[in-house]
Amino acid sequence: MHRAGLPVTPERAAGLARALRLVPPVDRAALYWTCRVALVTDRAQLPVFDAVFSAVFDGRLDPADSRGDPNAPPPVGSEPRTRAAGPDGRPEREGTAPEGGAGLSSGGDGDGEETEREVLLAVASTEERLRETSFADLTEEEIDGVRELVRRLVLSTPERRSRRVRLGRRGDRLDLRRTVRAAHRTGGDPVRLVHARRRTRPRRLVLLCDVSGSMEPYTRIYLTLLQGAVAGARAEAFVFSTRLTRLTRELSVRDPDQALALAGATTSDWAGGTRLAEGIGRFVAGHGRRGLARGAVVVVLSDGWATDDPEEVAEAMRRLRRLAHRVVWVNPRKAAPGYAPLVAGMAAALPFCDAFVSGHSLAALEQVVAAVAEERPGTT
Repeated sequence: MHRAGLPVTPERAAGLARALRLVPPVDRAALYWTCRVALVTDRAQLPVFDAVFSAVFDGRLDPADSRGDPNAPPPVGSEPRTRAAGPDGRPEREGTAPEGGAGLSSGGDGDGEETEREVLLAVASTEERLRETSFADLTEEEIDGVRELVRRLVLSTPERRSRRVRLGRRGDRLDLRRTVRAAHRTGGDPVRLVHARRRTRPRRLVLLCDVSGSMEPYTRIYLTLLQGAVAGARAEAFVFSTRLTRLTRELSVRDPDQALALAGATTSDWAGGTRLAEGIGRFVAGHGRRGLARGAVVVVLSDGWATDDPEEVAEAMRRLRRLAHRVVWVNPRKAAPGYAPLVAGMAAALPFCDAFVSGHSLAALEQVVAAVAEERPGTT
């Protein structure tokens, strides 16, 4: 697709790989829509995408044909096809613009003869431009567009082994009780061996978002991320400024705008000061110890600017780290040139974090998605 002119970046290729794990390509339709959602960024790209997809997966073009002998003829379907002759008697090639179009350029060879060369003019789409722009530099219209893109992000946590088992002929261990019970039906001869293996399920996802005044340029987009995580991954969502507020029920509404309106009506300390130790400490004491944070992936979205004592912040993070499977800290200030975690709150919390990412733009949020899905070293 890159050779065909589509702006397919390595990040989108990696996103497609992750998407195919979530949506296995059991048939052609599932594969088509997964690839289209992951790789196409503009409606104008659809004709080229459909042509390349058909060439690869409908048998006209076999990528393996291009391997081996370098002098071998081009693969079937890869050579340029011709149309009817043009006004000057020469055949027109597919993919070229008509005479005078932007797709052709002409140059002289010194004798007055002009040769036509096919030139690919790539124009960056709006989505590609917004991917790298910091949320703090976006206009109101651009924020609405980025929110639409953030809703497409899928937060998936690593799996853990549950206590429940799945029975079958293959498994981690032999279920002796059920094997003996089945042997009673065959005269005491254990003809059928019953095995059992522990089931797996995704780890719980908890998001704690700082909505203080210093985080105001990022709050709306981060809340959109929280709303998508609650609706799609059944995550638990909290916001904090001077106090902690649970917003899981309010953000579970499918309409994003309605969910944000309910969240705004529930929380009364928007754009206030930041009490980092108070917010994290109340979460651990009121929710984490009751099981909400045990074995979970906890994501803290904050710039670390707090009025609390750094020792209190470190103690709250230490207790959180003992309960959680992984702690991911998202700090939009990290993307600033020459940034160093010297703020007292951030410096105190950082030693207890498993991942430290910026999350200041749409491309940086994709790194957040990867950090959430990453498994902790040494776990199974």
